[in-house]
Amino acid sequence: MDDEIQRAANARKGSPFLNTDQAAFYVGLSRRTLEKMRTTGDGPRFRKHGRYVRYHIDDLDDWSRGRGQASTAEAEIRGARR
Repeated sequence: MDDEIQRAANARKGSPFLNTDQAAFYVGLSRRTLEKMRTTGDGPRFRKHGRYVRYHIDDLDDWSRGRGQASTAEAEIRGARR
């Protein structure tokens, strides 16, 4: 896991693009959860660079900010609208 932290930190300094493992770590989800969210469209925006999926750090931050809540009741209301 320390290697993933280091790779994510290096990516933040250099390229703004993270692979799925790095992006999952960055937002605090498992790789599999992020992959599932990619297929349902519930997750952060991603890009395909050839056959590789990449997440831009700004897209991850925007997605995370959009999921902010003031109470647990907000999540229940949002879930009922789907």
